[in-house]
Amino acid sequence: MFGLSEVLVLSLAVGCCPSFPFSVYFFFIGFNVEGQLVILESSARRGIMAAVVAWMFWKQRRLDDNLGLKRLLVDQTQTKSVEEMEINAVLSNFQHTYLLSPSSRSSVSSTAVATRTALNLSSSQQTRFFPPLLHKKQVLASSSGRNVNEANNPFKRAVVLSDSYSEATELADIEWDNLGFGFIPTDYMYIMKCTQGGSFSKGELQRFGNIELSPSAGILNYGQGLFEGLKAYRKDNTVLLFRPEENALRMRQGAERMCMPSPTVEQFVEAVKETVLANKRWVPPPGKGSLYIRPLLMGSGAVLGLAPAPEYTFLIYVSPVGNYFKEGVAPINLIIEHELHRATPGGTGGVKTIGNYAAVLKAQSAAKAKGYSDVLYLDCVHKKYLEEVSSCNIFVVKGNIISTPSIKGTILPGITRKSIIDVARSQGFQVEERLVEVDELLDADEVFCTGTAVVVSPVGSVTYKGKRVSYGLDSFGAVSQQLYSVLTQLQMGLIDDKMNWTVELS
Repeated sequence: MFGLSEVLVLSLAVGCCPSFPFSVYFFFIGFNVEGQLVILESSARRGIMAAVVAWMFWKQRRLDDNLGLKRLLVDQTQTKSVEEMEINAVLSNFQHTYLLSPSSRSSVSSTAVATRTALNLSSSQQTRFFPPLLHKKQVLASSSGRNVNEANNPFKRAVVLSDSYSEATELADIEWDNLGFGFIPTDYMYIMKCTQGGSFSKGELQRFGNIELSPSAGILNYGQGLFEGLKAYRKDNTVLLFRPEENALRMRQGAERMCMPSPTVEQFVEAVKETVLANKRWVPPPGKGSLYIRPLLMGSGAVLGLAPAPEYTFLIYVSPVGNYFKEGVAPINLIIEHELHRATPGGTGGVKTIGNYAAVLKAQSAAKAKGYSDVLYLDCVHKKYLEEVSSCNIFVVKGNIISTPSIKGTILPGITRKSIIDVARSQGFQVEERLVEVDELLDADEVFCTGTAVVVSPVGSVTYKGKRVSYGLDSFGAVSQQLYSVLTQLQMGLIDDKMNWTVELS
């Protein structure tokens, strides 16, 4: 028979084995001094049970510690290998035309450190990874001909920027001779935000790409938004902006009408400058086109009930463009619309809100389907006074007099319109801003349109209620040619700018 000590050892051994369910019975048995098997007293049972339980906890803790140490060593080894492979893969994806670290102290190791930091992002963050922001006096030279829909590698565009001013000198690799007026993705966009009742703070440049908006954003639900349009031109190694402060003022006027905060004139102009410089390689060569600049102001905050949005976003993107109309500088053919109207008195026709342009799509699409270039609208009250074309102002020439509809709340105060009026007066023409009847248009010597996109576009014919009036032009008329020549030479810096309209970016 077993002695008490053997039974206790056996009980402890079996008790330390969690897989033996019947070990609990050994806590309750033992032998007396005569060697007879007895049931232990409750106090003895409790003592043995306590000892066994303590042994079990200690043993299990030892097993857990050893297992955790082994797993940690394995994880560290695997993580190191994975990180090294990912860093090597990322570095191999950098395109050679990116300006990584132009200073002499920079090295590939600094890029690797930045990349290793990026690898610590969560998976959800990685899929939305943005490269380092490009701030003022930091310009990144990126690869030519880049498509915004690149591979899904979230680190492909992550590069180390120089702390000093640097910029790409080469042009983007596109067909400059075949530019139309279509969207071409560029490198950077500018974003600045503000809350309702607040003021815009310093914005920043980000890689061009899609933006996120709540489905309940004010811009999407109630059309609370404005946009502007201006151009930049290349002159030798510099870039010229044309009257950007006028666009800033017009946006502020429109924002007041649409219950929106707006950037100051200084903020607007500075943002335009930074955006253009960051995308300088997309400014077409002289004579090949211009860089179209599109500032947007929108209610980006979520709002369900009809009310101003709680947050606003100011955004600028750019695109190189050529001629607006497919005819180029050849005369366009207009049809006068007398049933549908672009704007009404007391409405928003006098500001550059987004809703004004959606309203013209129906008539414009029908006109283009019939072979016309665009639509000229009449006033909605009398239906006999000229207002404007879908996206540009109209001018009528008779002798030495140039007439254009006056700004009275339903017509957009175009900046090119304003510039042409000043140029025409400086050239000796008499300019009248007044109500212009449709009959005067049909009896004109010349007709032309003005706008940021079209600059100056001659009108070859006008059709009104089935009657077509041709102005016998194969190109510009004498007046429109003279005004176009002076204005474009001012915009491109080819003549002395006595008006102080251009802003040079070097």
